[in-house]
Amino acid sequence: MKTQELVTGIKKMKEQRNAVILAHNYMVPEVQDIADYIGDSLGLSRQAGETDADVIVFCGVHFMAETASIISPDKKVLIPDLDAGCSLADSITAEQLREWKAQHPDAVAVTYINTSAAVKAECDYCCTSSNAVEVVNTIPDEKEILFLPDKFLGSYVEMVTGRELNIWDGACHVHEKIGELNLAEKQEEYPDAEILIHPECGCSTSCMMKSAMYFDCKDGHIHSTSGMLQRAGESEADEFVVATETGILHRMRKENPGKKFYPANENSVCEYMKMITLEKLYDSLKHDLYEVKVEPELAECACTPIERMLQIA
Repeated sequence: MKTQELVTGIKKMKEQRNAVILAHNYMVPEVQDIADYIGDSLGLSRQAGETDADVIVFCGVHFMAETASIISPDKKVLIPDLDAGCSLADSITAEQLREWKAQHPDAVAVTYINTSAAVKAECDYCCTSSNAVEVVNTIPDEKEILFLPDKFLGSYVEMVTGRELNIWDGACHVHEKIGELNLAEKQEEYPDAEILIHPECGCSTSCMMKSAMYFDCKDGHIHSTSGMLQRAGESEADEFVVATETGILHRMRKENPGKKFYPANENSVCEYMKMITLEKLYDSLKHDLYEVKVEPELAECACTPIERMLQIA
């Protein structure tokens, strides 16, 4: 089936089924272009909770569809490919977290949203890259904090808040590809460009320290994906080096046609995000593929840290 036929078919079925298509910023361009809403994890969570649609088709990875199911248990949540997972979410299990909590019985557990529903159910707070600092700042100073699962985001939050955190040793395999050397080379290649850095990148804390070992990042700006998009629109700069998954470049270029955007690392591509195609989106709407439903008891437990996050945000 040709692209235009798929687009026409998706739009028709979406209207017939009262469905909404939510897409992450890292989706392939053609999926972003047909989505009703494109955003980061926090924005997508809000949309899932506010939509009047009967069906949510989540073009993202599995934990995001789970979060939508938790927030909107009365909606049918579909993900076009069940194998669209997340290496960061897979870096910790609920059993591992329970063992870690047993070693720190009085600690507050804060989980990045990139985790399974089972892990969220074991935590006190959820957060995203755009509000992790804000969430940690609401926790009393005397409280010990377990931060999971991303070590780079945890280190970034630690530096910004001045809090000492116990940080799980997990990482996103895509953001691990973006190292200090890649960023330094790109800055030399594009000396007039602003540097936009996602806090999941190891280079974010290096940039904050402004270590001579790496590079002078006077033009470095650390943001979540939504923050990057906002900065790109507001900045007077004409060129940007972007340190996150390359899928966001499509939206940046589309929203800022007079500006140029370069990936910090051309290989920073999440194969899981790229699993969802127009064809799979079409099939998902046509054949109800594939429903993601979190069991009520688990959803109730996992909902508490998510609701706390949304209240803070």
